Amino acid sequence: MLRGVAGLEVSDAQLRGIEVLAEAYLGRLGVEDVLGELTRRISELLEVDTVTVLLRDTDPSLLAVTAAYGIEEEVRRGVRVPVGTGFAGTIAAEAKPMVLDRIDESTVESPLLWERGIRTLLGVPLFDGPHVIGVLHVGSLTPRSFTTEEVQALEAVADHVASAVRNRGLELERVTAQVLQRSLLPSRLPHCPGVEFATRYVPAEEGGVGGDWYDAFRLPNGDLWVMVGDVAGHGLMPAVVMGRLRSALRSYALAGNGPDQVLALADRKLQFFEPGFIATVLVAVLQPPYDQVRLASAGHLPPVLALAQGAASVVDISVTPPLGVGGERVTCVTTVDMPPGATMVACTDGLIERRGESLMEGLDRLAQAVRADHPERVCKTVMDALVGNGVPRDDIALLVFRRQAEDG
Repeated sequence: MLRGVAGLEVSDAQLRGIEVLAEAYLGRLGVEDVLGELTRRISELLEVDTVTVLLRDTDPSLLAVTAAYGIEEEVRRGVRVPVGTGFAGTIAAEAKPMVLDRIDESTVESPLLWERGIRTLLGVPLFDGPHVIGVLHVGSLTPRSFTTEEVQALEAVADHVASAVRNRGLELERVTAQVLQRSLLPSRLPHCPGVEFATRYVPAEEGGVGGDWYDAFRLPNGDLWVMVGDVAGHGLMPAVVMGRLRSALRSYALAGNGPDQVLALADRKLQFFEPGFIATVLVAVLQPPYDQVRLASAGHLPPVLALAQGAASVVDISVTPPLGVGGERVTCVTTVDMPPGATMVACTDGLIERRGESLMEGLDRLAQAVRADHPERVCKTVMDALVGNGVPRDDIALLVFRRQAEDG
């Protein structure tokens, strides 16, 4: 049993109460609401006048006041504290507890603290593993000497606060990424006389949402663009980068660039604005009367083509490095005939990749499942053959288009 602030006995049961409260609210409230309720309970538990939670901002060099009790104005005013500056910023930078009994402009960043008359502050870092994700500090309107046991009590409470932030943050990130990803997939496929489409998108059941996507659109001049891509990684940021990349590719295509130029511009954009991210993209462009398709790949799997007569095969195209890896880029464009009834299948590696197998083996297995047919039937056949009752270990994006047969 630890002796809390103001001589309060803080038991394991009381700390468990904080944990249970956090878990109970996580399913119903956002992070800010959860922390708002927790700060109130912490104030009661430790008998302090103010409780403040600061979390790393979108700019990790700043701490944002996310919840507060007894000094709620800090939240409403959007107070930000630079890491390494002032009381909270120093705790975050040094990753250790601090006690402060001189509260003025020389020691704290927020004037609200000394204006409120806070005389003593005790603060501890919030950890996610070895990383500091924020700071929890409590304040007293009367001078107080905090003991080692009191610091340990606040650290124990901070563990539960950090857990609430981490768990809720992960869930929000997963849901946000899923909503973002699905919202960025085209709501409808283009109407293009003589060309039929079908698609599938299946998120992985393990590992979270990633950056797999597909797109198809028809430009005012009649050109039909089809794309399939994959931003490496899982979670919110790959999904965000995927959305930005897809938008950029559309813009470059609309400006009249060819598939090789579109990929070169997208590579430049990704390296400059999203350094560290890598993406693969397959671009297919068909011009009226849609009897040929121009293909360009930046690190992406080649498509499979099935003709009305004969077996399907993997299209032999030149694959250049993925976007974002740097170096000089020379993208080759391959032109392939699309006679009536020809069906082309493009996908991300989640569909074909198997542990212990090469991607070529997976592509061959895909080719065996493809035949020249209506795209919806092709999608069903492919998913039955390659996924079946299995659990997808990675996201799957699948896009099939067919040049209609002469008999319709």
